[in-house]
Amino acid sequence: MSVRHTSWYVITGAPCSGKTSVINALEQRGFRVVHEVARAYIDDEISKGKSLKQIKSDTYRFENHIFMTKLKIEAALPTDELIFLDRAVPDSIAYFQFDGLDPSQPIKKSKDVRYKKIFLFDRLAFLKDGVRSEDDHLADRLDNLLEEAYRKLQYKIVRVPAISVEDRTAFILERLDQGL
Repeated sequence: MSVRHTSWYVITGAPCSGKTSVINALEQRGFRVVHEVARAYIDDEISKGKSLKQIKSDTYRFENHIFMTKLKIEAALPTDELIFLDRAVPDSIAYFQFDGLDPSQPIKKSKDVRYKKIFLFDRLAFLKDGVRSEDDHLADRLDNLLEEAYRKLQYKIVRVPAISVEDRTAFILERLDQGL
């Protein structure tokens, strides 16, 4: 299979780094976005009466479901359309590693697609909510794993500073077509 070169921009970062707020701001400005798969899945399962502990009780099943759903979503997207992704397939590399799982499948599948640019959000103050199972220390570890995953795939990462949602959105939009 040949590599799919896309016009997609990935917004990634540790939990509680402000990705969702910026994705929502971009969507409000009329951009096409893909919302975070894991959060949507967890919210859906909680609405069915499951606890976060139950949802994540089988780590492999949970992470593989997220990974496979991302693959399916990305396979259906037009490669030539500017789209912002709240996390992408390579994020699964970091999450598999974080959970002590073999990341070979996410690594292999991540090589099938090339994203236009990767925006890695600097961390904000960590706030626990009903969907996050991480803490500040674990979020820091995930930040490092995410950066490492994208770098090993030969991406140049654009770090997005911890500034307001409006300023982060402007920061990203100013850098869409620039090399860096």
